[in-house]
Amino acid sequence: MILGVIADDFTGATDVASMLVRQGLRAVVCTDLHDPLPGEADAVVVALKSRTAPVQQAVADSLAALAWLRQGAPRQIYFKYCSTFDSTAHGNIGPVAEALLDALGAPLAIACPALPENGRTVFQGHLFVGEQLLHESGMRHHPLTPMTDANLVRVLQAQSRGRVGLATHSVVRQGPAALAAHLAQLATQGHRLVVVDAVDGAALESLAGACVDHALVTAGSGLALALPAVYAQRGWYQPRSDAAPLPPAQGRAAIVAGSCSQATQVQVAHWRDAGLPAWRLDPAALAAGGDLVAEALRWAAAQGASPTLFHATADPEAVRASQALLGADAGAQIEHCLARIAVALVEGGVGRLVVAGGETSGAVTQALGVGQLRIGGTIDPGVPWTQVEGRPLWLALKSGNFGSVDFFAKSLAISS
Repeated sequence: MILGVIADDFTGATDVASMLVRQGLRAVVCTDLHDPLPGEADAVVVALKSRTAPVQQAVADSLAALAWLRQGAPRQIYFKYCSTFDSTAHGNIGPVAEALLDALGAPLAIACPALPENGRTVFQGHLFVGEQLLHESGMRHHPLTPMTDANLVRVLQAQSRGRVGLATHSVVRQGPAALAAHLAQLATQGHRLVVVDAVDGAALESLAGACVDHALVTAGSGLALALPAVYAQRGWYQPRSDAAPLPPAQGRAAIVAGSCSQATQVQVAHWRDAGLPAWRLDPAALAAGGDLVAEALRWAAAQGASPTLFHATADPEAVRASQALLGADAGAQIEHCLARIAVALVEGGVGRLVVAGGETSGAVTQALGVGQLRIGGTIDPGVPWTQVEGRPLWLALKSGNFGSVDFFAKSLAISS
């Protein structure tokens, strides 16, 4: 194994795996640490559901994933989080990164969520979503991890015990050697985590060259596009043209959307505006104890063979109303209901399932009992089709913030 990846949610796991596969690495996503390590993978990605877990649980789960991956003696460990740096004032990115550093005995790790091809860039330590600063984007309304500060040094320092430094664009553009020297100097000054600017692919290439010998890197999925070329230069692997083969998809298609991000709201609206079948989970009916799974299945049966959308996606005002009805764990209740619907759909013959939202993807994947995922072709940047190992089931696990307006229709067209 060249690379062991610890992803803090399921969509992030398939996101980073798709980037590695695009560069010719054989990548496998695993969800069960009781399984043996895949024998013929260049990169093994562990999908956790730790992004919004309590800090101690997130740290414990990440250390367990690290111990499992180290059985394969990977050359490098990669802690993958979202390109919008989803976290709270207390974690979980800082605490997990520091715990991994301690376990590996490493002095320093970089922190770079940039994914320029999806409009996520870092400049002067500030994270941009397109042309907007992070706190001016839709992420300021996220129901679980509202991001109200674009200054990543400040955000990460609030979560971390050790010092957090910055490597700005002026250093990054000088190339890998200059950046590596700067990072080494920051380490001698006592910095443990260093936010690194990245405004384009060239910046990620510079960063990959500078940190290839680091025991640990922490990043979004963008760095996974640049690291393989450095691995290949070292002679660690030969890029493969057949790194993403999947057997033909079978069965009907369905979409389950739990994300309330702006991107998913637009995608759901686009599907409904096209007159395509859509069923909305009613929080009031859920609060009243209604059997929404049975209701959803009756509705689906009436649609025949048409692809169907099941969603709880709503705007911030509706989300607040749901929380008032269902309580503090409203999101978990809705995810659980959507996961039960997804399981029933698969048992009823759905062979292609698109899931929108990191928390929803985790709930659905766990309910389906998925152990390993094989990575297929990319639908949109950061979102591949995958196949459940040993089963004729295709899954597309989409981060709420990712995908084009017509993502749902596009994904189904690609899989048909």
